[in-house]
Formats: sequence, C-alpha cells, structure tokens
Amino acid sequence: MDKRSNETCRLHVDPPTQKRRLKRRPGTFALWSGLTVFITLVSYWPALHGGFVWDDSMIVQNRMITSSDGLYHFWLTTQAPDYYPLTWSLWWIEWRLWGNNAMGYHAANILLQLANALLVWLVLRRMRIPGSWFAAAVFAIHPVNVATVAWISEQKNTLSMLWYLISILLYLRFDEDARWRWYALSLAAFLLALLSKAAVVMLPVVLLGCLWWRRGRIRRNDVVRVVPFFVLALVLGLVTVWFQSHRVLGGHATRTDSPVTRLVVAGWVPWFYLYKDLWPFNLSVIYPKWQINVLHWVSYLPGIAILGSLALFWWKRNSWGRAPLFGIGYFVVTLFPVLGFFDQGFYGVSLVADHWQYFSMVGIIALAIGTATRIYQQWGQIGRYAGLSVGAVVLVVLGTAARTRSGVYADSRTLWQDTLAKNPGAWLAHNNLGYLFAGEGDLVDAAQHYEEALRLHSEYSAAHNNLGTVLVRNGKLSEAIEHLMRAAQIEPDWSATHNNLGIAFLQAGETEKAIEEFQQAIRYAPDYVEAYENLANALVKMGRKREAIEDYKKATVLSPDFAQAHNNLGVLLQADRLSEAMAHYERALEANPDYAEAHFNLGNALVQSGQPESAIRHYHQALRLKPEYLDARYNLGVLLANDGQYDKAIQLLQGGLTEPNSQRFRRAIEEAKQARSTKIGRQVAD
Repeated sequence: MDKRSNETCRLHVDPPTQKRRLKRRPGTFALWSGLTVFITLVSYWPALHGGFVWDDSMIVQNRMITSSDGLYHFWLTTQAPDYYPLTWSLWWIEWRLWGNNAMGYHAANILLQLANALLVWLVLRRMRIPGSWFAAAVFAIHPVNVATVAWISEQKNTLSMLWYLISILLYLRFDEDARWRWYALSLAAFLLALLSKAAVVMLPVVLLGCLWWRRGRIRRNDVVRVVPFFVLALVLGLVTVWFQSHRVLGGHATRTDSPVTRLVVAGWVPWFYLYKDLWPFNLSVIYPKWQINVLHWVSYLPGIAILGSLALFWWKRNSWGRAPLFGIGYFVVTLFPVLGFFDQGFYGVSLVADHWQYFSMVGIIALAIGTATRIYQQWGQIGRYAGLSVGAVVLVVLGTAARTRSGVYADSRTLWQDTLAKNPGAWLAHNNLGYLFAGEGDLVDAAQHYEEALRLHSEYSAAHNNLGTVLVRNGKLSEAIEHLMRAAQIEPDWSATHNNLGIAFLQAGETEKAIEEFQQAIRYAPDYVEAYENLANALVKMGRKREAIEDYKKATVLSPDFAQAHNNLGVLLQADRLSEAMAHYERALEANPDYAEAHFNLGNALVQSGQPESAIRHYHQALRLKPEYLDARYNLGVLLANDGQYDKAIQLLQGGLTEPNSQRFRRAIEEAKQARSTKIGRQVAD
C-alpha cells in the first residue's frame, strides 16, 4: 500500500503532464474566472457602500498620507505606526484618487480579494490539489475574510497576500524549468509582500512544504535556494517587531503572562481558527479574551492534540496522512506570527482576530475540499452530481453569510453595536461607541459608554481620557481633571492625555498647570501641532506674547495648513508687523476659505492698512459664514456708513439691536442717520 502511494505522489508531480493540463481549455478557465468574479462581487457588494470604521481614519486623517512628502516618511523614517511602506504608498495614491470617499478604498480592496482568489486557484491547480477552483471560490467569499475585505485598514492583508501568492507561483515555475529569472522574480515578489505586511514571514517554510508535497522529500538544494527568503523574512520580521514595540506599544507590554502561559495559549489558537473556518458564524470584531489556568492539566490538551495530530500525519505521510500533514501543517505554520509569542497591540483586547488567519485558512479550505472531491470522485457520476449540488449550497450559504457580515461594516456604530451584542464585555467597543456619540454631540450617551468601559476595565487609560474630555465639554472640570490625571498615571507618555489635561486646567483658570501639561505633551510628541497651538493660547493668557508667537510659528511649520494657528499668529503680529499678520490671515483663508474669524481679522488689518474697500468684502464674507457674528456686523456697518452707503449700513446695524449690549449699534445707527441727514441737507442747499 505504501509503495502504490509513493507512485501516486510521483505521478502527481510530473511537470510535463501538469503543463499540458494547465494549458487546456482556455474557454473553461474564462468561464470559471467569470463565476469567481460574480460570486465575489455579489458577496461583498454591501461592503462597497460601507464607510470608514475603527482605525480607518488613520488613512484619510493621516498627515503623512495627505502630505506630498509622505512617501519619504513611509519608506525612510520610523514615523509611521508600522513598517509596511508599500501599503502606505498605495493608500497615499488612493487618497489622491478618492480623498474622503470610502467607496474607492472599498472597491480597491474587493478587487484585491478577487485577484487573490484567482491566484489561490492557480496555485492550488499547479499543486494538483483536487477541487482547486471550488477551494478558491470558498476562500473568496468565506465570511471570516469579511474582516479583511470590508475593513479598509486591512488592505495590507489583501495587498501582501497578492505578492505572497505571486511569489509562490513564480517559485513553482522555477522549480519546474530551473530558469533563474523565475527565482529572482519570486524573491522580489516576496520582498514586496513583506513590505506590504510582514505577516507573510513564514513563506520560506511554505515553499519547502510545497516542494515536499510535489516530490515527497526536500533536497539539499531546495534548502539552499530558500535561504535568501529566510534572510528577507528575518530582517523584515525584526523590523516589524521593533515597530510594534516602539511605535505601536511605546515600550509597554500588552501581555505580562509567562512564557509557559503563552505556550499554552498558542495551543488553543489554531483550534479557534479551525472552528471558525469550518463554522463561520457568530463572527465578531472582538472575541472574549480567554483566561487560561496553566495550573490545570486540561489547558495543555489543545496543544498536545495539535502536536500529536501532526506527528500521526507525519508517521502516515506516505499514505492517508500526506494530505492532512500538508494542509494542517501549512495552517499551523502560517499562524505562527499570531500564536502569541510576539507582542501586538491588539493582544490587550483579544488573543484572536478574524483577519489574522487570512493567509492560513487556505490550508484548511484546500484540505477539506480536496478530501471531499476525492470522495465524490470515487462515487462516479452520482458523486459528481452530489458534489455539484452540495458545492452550490455551500457557496450560496457562505456568500449569503459574507454579504450579511459585510453589512455590519457599513459604519462604526453598526460594527460596535454588533460587537457588543455578541461580546457584552468588549470594553473597547463601549469606548469606541462613546467616541461616536461624543462626535455627534450626544454627551450623555457618550459618558455612559465610557463609564461602562471603565466598569469592565478600570485601568483603561483611553476611556479615562475620553470621559475626561466629555466632562470638560459639560463644564464638570474637577471630575474631568480627576479622570485625565488617572489616564496620565496609567499611561504617562500618552501626549493626548497631557494635552487634554492642559485644556481642562486652562478652562479651570489654572493656566500655569495648563502650560506644564502642554509642554509635557510636546515633550512626548515633538510634532504635536495642536499642543503647540494650545500652549500658545495659554501663554497669551499669561501675557507671554513673544513665547506664544514662537509656538504658533512652530505649529504652522509642522502643519502649514493649520488655519487656526495662522489666524491666531496674525492677531499677535498685527499691532507691530501688519504685513506679516495679513500674510498669515491670507494663509489661513487658503487653508480654510470658510473661516469667518480669519475673514474678520483680515478685514480689520485691511482697515488698518488703509484698504477699506477690500475690508468690506471680507466683513461681508465673515457675516455670510456666521450671521450671528456681531463684531463683523458692526464693523461692516460702520465702514458702509463711512462709504456713504447709509441705508445699507443702517439696515445692517439694526440687526445687532438684539444683542444684550446693543449700545454701540444704537450709537452707530444714530451717527449714520445724522450723516445721511447732513448729506441730504447739503444736496438740498446745493
């Protein structure tokens, strides 16, 4: 029996036979490709109309994305939160194509998923895996993959998968005809995959596994040829670890458990993903975080079961164990980066996430469908019809589930409400819902969600910080300061908390403390533009005008389009450096043409420089943008009266009689009426 199995292995890897098979029936290939396109688009159609969710704002609100020199920062500096410069570059291009329109980003991600599904088909077909098209179709619309395809931030997954699969295809081509150009292109594609997302670091092991599947053994030359792939994986893997530690986690550990606990957890993780692969329902963005007792022997069983299964498959590798060894081995190997041995920011929330198994699930899908296909083939014609019927039902069920799941990513509120419905203890979801409500002005519901987040996780610095900002807006400054100070104690180097604490102190009249907090925020984040602007505002209140000017200037250098900083700087410069002040007002209006205060201040500067006609135009603009702007109304009325437009001036000034202190408007109206009477009297006399 073992001998016959070995002969079958050799037959499956006969290169000429494989090439002939791949070249047959191009019309059939087009048909199945078209069907893949159809089911993928139908399944993800709701995602196309979705918005930005969770951390998608890091794309459209990221200064490095929107600035012209962003590519330099992504590739050659450590300023980005993670090192996947190729993905950042794609977003940089996309932002110039679609800006704040989420549909463009979603369309790009769906197209990448479609390309990946077709590449999965080509790889599995070249590997002579039975049912390769159906496996690719299942991968295309598997509901677990909605977390990658419908979430714009996970475009790094789809982009890296594209180059990962291309690299495998090219290497298999190199293995067939030994042409080194295919090898070089495969290595280059792997580098691009790593630069898209380093989760593909296990590709060198995957290549060796593919060669073993083809030949039943791994030769010495195979290992030597894969060494450059290992080198690239090691270098980019270490870079990613550094970025996670220093840029994402800021030196903080998200997991303080022992190496033994991590090893035990690593044994649980594959079983969770296997379960979701085979039963992809009740999916959630955040799953409950496991609490595993390593002192109980049962905790070790999942890991032992995995190792025991792989050992059994290896023992039977020349017969029935060959396929499960390859499929499950691929699954476990490619999960290695997310088994918990290396810290990631998300581990503070959950130990598993749907999008983390995007690369791995192909092994389970191919194994399950390949096995089912072999069984149906043994049943003859009846098996063929049964297989087609069951396959159609599976695709309909999975496509419907994926379509439904895609709708959950319509907007952040829907996403977080769905999360809480499935995981009520998800304190991050409560915090993020609170943030949404606060942005909509619903401070009551926002505070309730922040408080619930803190009830579930009392040391959650973000919830303390966010609740503090809501309390500031409600005027409850003492409570706000208490929460913000707690946030600063939990996470001392979080610059945003120090900035918010400075705002609270400033509103409470404790300007010196506010200045200290703003300076602290800048110390931890030297490019924190808003902190410079807030510090300058506080310095103005203290009468330290010269220092304030310097900080406003720093803010405008860091963010040339920061309209408010330009406007405030102009106010400080106007008394002594009028032309410079006017330049800053004009710069503020270039950045924000609807900035009423900048129009008003420029109007004042134009009056001061003897250009009343231009000033009238800017006062008009300020009043159009902000009809309740009484100072603009008053100044415009006075200028119109000085210009002899008495009727317009009087009508305009009468609109200010409703203000509590309307004396200046009454006086200006009387002066305008007197001037009009004097003018009429002169005309009559003439």
